[in-house]
Amino acid sequence: MKKHNFSAGPCILPEEVLKKASEAVIDFNNDNLSLIEISHRSQPFVDVIEKARSLALELLGLENKGYKALFLQGGASMQFLMVAYNLLNKKAAYLNTGTWSDKAIKEAKLFGELVEVASSKDKNFNYIPKTYEIPTDVDYFHCTSNNTIYGTQMKSFPETSVPMVCDMSSDIFSRQLDFSKFDLIYAGAQKNMGPAGTTLVVVKEDVLGKVERQIPSMLNYQVFINKESMFNTPPVFAVYTSMLTLEWLKDLGGIEFIEKVNEKKSALLYSEIDRNPLFKGVAAIEDRSHMNATFNLVDQNLQTKFDQMWQEANINGLSGHRSVGGYRASMYNALPLYSVQTLVDVMQELERIS
Repeated sequence: MKKHNFSAGPCILPEEVLKKASEAVIDFNNDNLSLIEISHRSQPFVDVIEKARSLALELLGLENKGYKALFLQGGASMQFLMVAYNLLNKKAAYLNTGTWSDKAIKEAKLFGELVEVASSKDKNFNYIPKTYEIPTDVDYFHCTSNNTIYGTQMKSFPETSVPMVCDMSSDIFSRQLDFSKFDLIYAGAQKNMGPAGTTLVVVKEDVLGKVERQIPSMLNYQVFINKESMFNTPPVFAVYTSMLTLEWLKDLGGIEFIEKVNEKKSALLYSEIDRNPLFKGVAAIEDRSHMNATFNLVDQNLQTKFDQMWQEANINGLSGHRSVGGYRASMYNALPLYSVQTLVDVMQELERIS
């Protein structure tokens, strides 16, 4: 029996996606060739990447609105650099809500002046700052929608006249938003879309071409747009598996459907965290993430017993990040509700025997 996988990333993937992807590695399109053997310029793979890009725009509601979807390499960490390389001409504004936005700020400082409009570092990033102003003279505003490590999530986004960039690595395709508010969205595939190895970038073309510097080809969004994500050899397996996951999501009913499922999962777990006297949540209640629930034991003497119990219940990936400690249950799109119920059952059993 497969484990209940609460790993923060790489993520759990739908069983049918794993099956199709594994079959394609042996024989793709009944062509007696592996997916990872065929030319990335061949029509079968061109069809794959075109469909993946099309599905991304369709699910986000951004078709025919001036956006391009790209599948790139280097992870979201490469986008910390690429965003600034392509958009930061003189000054940019960043909201600091955790480790990943902190890293994005570090990279962007190489290219121009940075304004940190607000930070939750004072409380180890356990909340989302609410009152801050975005300067009107910046090239763009950057935020992180969901903070995997700390279990916080932006529930709303500021109104601003400047272009808005968002790192959605750990909650893309999980909830309904007006995605047209964003001029550039990026997300590492391995949190909610596919295996590690590719990163989705969705960019509004009219924000490009405004910096004065020369941009190396491999870091230039426009180059990849012109080459339809095929400037160099793309990560074929990661793109194909991401395409399958997007197909799976569309067939379920898209983001509107999965958002309801995700709300049920997070409500079930947070209700138990709040009800059970043995546990306490880490993130501020109003900022709790639907993707990553962080919590701890009130009595650390119970840790050995609790760890033994959830591992015996076939649960994987529950340990918290080293910078927060405790526990982290990542409930990405493909995690079934019964997996969350299994964790809740273990928490209740610990209460019963303690």
